[in-house]
Amino acid sequence: KGSLTGISLISILHRCGPDDSFLNLNVGGFKQRVERSILQRFPRTRLGRLLYCVSEEAILELCDDFSPTDREYYFDRNPCFFRNVLNFYHTGKIHLMEELCVFSFSQEIEYWGIKELHLDSCCSNKFQEQRQFAEDKDWDRRSGEQQQQFGSIDSSMEELSTMDKDLEKFEGTWCSEVRKNIWLHLENPGYSCLAKGIAVASLAVVLTSIVAMCVHSMPEFHQVDLNDKEIEDPVLAIFEAVCVICFSVEFLVRLAVAPCARNFMSNALNIIDFVSIVPFYATLAFETVDEENEELENVGKVVQILRLMRIFRILKLARHSVGLRSLGATLRHSYHEVGLLILFLSVGISIFSALIYFVEKESEESDITTIPVGWWWATISMTTVGYGDTCPVTVVGKLVATICIVCGILVVALPITIIFNKFSMYYQRQKAMDADQSNNETDQCNNNDIKIPDPSLTYFNVDNQYTLKMNSFITNISEHTVGHPQMILLFFCSFHE
Repeated sequence: KGSLTGISLISILHRCGPDDSFLNLNVGGFKQRVERSILQRFPRTRLGRLLYCVSEEAILELCDDFSPTDREYYFDRNPCFFRNVLNFYHTGKIHLMEELCVFSFSQEIEYWGIKELHLDSCCSNKFQEQRQFAEDKDWDRRSGEQQQQFGSIDSSMEELSTMDKDLEKFEGTWCSEVRKNIWLHLENPGYSCLAKGIAVASLAVVLTSIVAMCVHSMPEFHQVDLNDKEIEDPVLAIFEAVCVICFSVEFLVRLAVAPCARNFMSNALNIIDFVSIVPFYATLAFETVDEENEELENVGKVVQILRLMRIFRILKLARHSVGLRSLGATLRHSYHEVGLLILFLSVGISIFSALIYFVEKESEESDITTIPVGWWWATISMTTVGYGDTCPVTVVGKLVATICIVCGILVVALPITIIFNKFSMYYQRQKAMDADQSNNETDQCNNNDIKIPDPSLTYFNVDNQYTLKMNSFITNISEHTVGHPQMILLFFCSFHE
């Protein structure tokens, strides 16, 4: 019986008739009759192999369904793309479709058994570019997921969820609503117009402090007292005091309204704020001690060091700059790449410093007389700085210098590319996070205006109660007025009035 079924199927597939030279195809509802001779041009494709099937099992391996009576082959595929497939059998070339992404297009041609070599010249370069671009984006996405999997996600990426948790900590504390409102105005510049004004004012004070610090180093603003002791310019001192007072007030207010003081003091930006304030008060204390006890010799040096620490105020710009925060996150999570960069440079510097020493040591005009001097020369050469204070003079030394510079460019360029990609990723994430934080807090403010019913109160639906009472009332009326239609009419007329 099985052999008869196979013979009957073969006879159906290969029977002679007027339609024997055509193949009935149904692709996602799109029906088309195709000549066998056209499909035979590419016998290694799916439709080409379909011509040589002699059993129903072999046919169903190539298509999704088959009707022996109608001799129709059904494929559950994209009917629009199948038009391109038919065009391929006629022309021998396949073209890209704007409706499909490069991965979907690759899956479709792989299903139909069409090679990428059959792409027409007008689409081949475009296909390769799109696939390379898609693969690069997929690699970046997988790299980001892998970093998150191994716990190397930046703390700033978790800042949004941390902000939500901080807002929950205000519940049940003293002056929770007032502190919460002040906290949002100080932490998020996009919260309101007032918050933007506070952020702009804070940024202006930081810039003023930096400018005053730079101007203070100019000789025109150096002053001495009657004892020829250097003192600060009074105007610059006033600017310095005003700026530090503003920094101090801002820091103390943030600390007072913070939902958790411990988390506040462990935040990197808040540590920078604290470090930028302390030197001013420490300087005042040491100067007071210096005036009272002139025997302390090292007080002046300590004061100079404390004044130098005011340079940390520049880092306060990170609170107002997405780029600086992204740079900090990139450096924190690129220690592997930075370590590779230092390792490559160390190996190259050690090799080329020894080479340049042995090449230049016989020359009397050369300044490279020791290997440590060669280290300095190799460092400024491999980093492409080139101060010019030390340079080879022999021909062989210049050849070694050329190789050193080329190797330095290659060594520096490889890890820098990875670090730059990470910076771009963190920068985009930080911008998206700031935007989401502003939107979430705006929605929260809008939701605060909505009155939510107290769940402890009993729910009472007036419409349902009115309906029940009216039904009961009408039932009573109908029972007492049975057989008295005039009374019913009189009652409804009075009710209408």
